[in-house]
Amino acid sequence: MASAASPPRWLLLIHQLPPSPAYLRVKTMRQLQKIGAVAVKNSVYALPSGDEALESFSWIAREIAAGGGESSLCESSFVGGSSNDAIEALFNRSRGKDYQVLTEEIGHALKELGKGRHLDESKRSAGAAALARFRRRQSEIARLDFFAAPDGEKTTSALAALERRLRTPVPEPRDAVEPPLTVRGGVWVTRKGVHVDRIASAWLIKRFIDPKAKLKFVPPKGYAPRQGEIRFDMFEAEHTHEGDRCTFEVLSHRFGVSDPAVAAIGEVVHDIDLRDGKFGRLETPGIERLVTGVALTMTDDIARIALGAKLFDALYEAWRRKKT
Repeated sequence: MASAASPPRWLLLIHQLPPSPAYLRVKTMRQLQKIGAVAVKNSVYALPSGDEALESFSWIAREIAAGGGESSLCESSFVGGSSNDAIEALFNRSRGKDYQVLTEEIGHALKELGKGRHLDESKRSAGAAALARFRRRQSEIARLDFFAAPDGEKTTSALAALERRLRTPVPEPRDAVEPPLTVRGGVWVTRKGVHVDRIASAWLIKRFIDPKAKLKFVPPKGYAPRQGEIRFDMFEAEHTHEGDRCTFEVLSHRFGVSDPAVAAIGEVVHDIDLRDGKFGRLETPGIERLVTGVALTMTDDIARIALGAKLFDALYEAWRRKKT
C-alpha cells in the first residue's frame, strides 16, 4: 500500500482471458502494446499512474469484458526504490527496442543515399519522404517513452544525420587563419541528458580548453542564455555542429586542439553521433557501448560526465602512447 505522502506510482491492469475466441488474446496484446504498457508478470500490465493511463486501461478492460474475460484495475507502488526502478527499466527496455529498430532503419536510409557529396533529385525526394516517416515514428515512440529511454538519443542523432545529408551541400569549414579562441573560467551551458557528443565535449573543454570551466545543464528548448555564458551542442549555441562536423570536432578546431590522440577521439565521437561511417575506426562500436552504459547507469549529468571523463582519459592515454 502506498502512504498518503507518496501517491501510487503505477496503474495495473490484471486480466484473465477465456480460451476462446483466440483472437481476443492477440487483440488485447496489440492494444496493450499500442498504449505502451509493460508486463510486470503474466497477465499483469503496468502504466505510470495518471488520468490517461486510467482511460486507456479502462477501455481495454471493457473490451476484455465484452469478449468474456475478466479484469481489475488497481493503483500500486512497489515496495523499495529498487522495485520501482526495475519497473522503469522495463519501460526503458521496451522503448529502447523501438528506438533501436528505428535507428537501424534510418542508418539503412543513409547508406542508400551513398557517400557522394551531391544527391540527384530522385534520391533527395525519396530521402525526404523517408525522413518524414521516421520523424512520425519517432514522435509515436516518444509519446510512450515515459522515462526518457537512453536509446532515444541515438535515434535523434541518426535523424539529424539524415537531415544534414539531405540538405544542399555547404562549403567545408575553412581551416583557422586567426589565432585560436581562449576562455578561462567560463560558464559552459548544454542540454540536459548528455550523451556521447556532449560528454566528450565536456571532457575536451575541461581538459584542453578551459580547465576552470563551470558546466551548466538546461532544458533543450526555451533557455535564454545569461550574459557571458557559452553554449555548446544545443540550439543556437555558440559551438555546435557545423557542416559535417560534430560539436567535439568544432571545439577542437576553434580552440586549436591539434593533439593527434584528441583527433582520434573526435573521429570516434563523430561516427557515433552522426552515424555516417565517415572514419570507420575499429574501436568505435566498443566505445559506443561503453558510453551507452554510462548513460544507462547514471541519470545525473554531472555523474555521467565524471564517469565519461575517466573513459576518455583512458582512451586519450592509450592513443597518445600508441600515437594513434
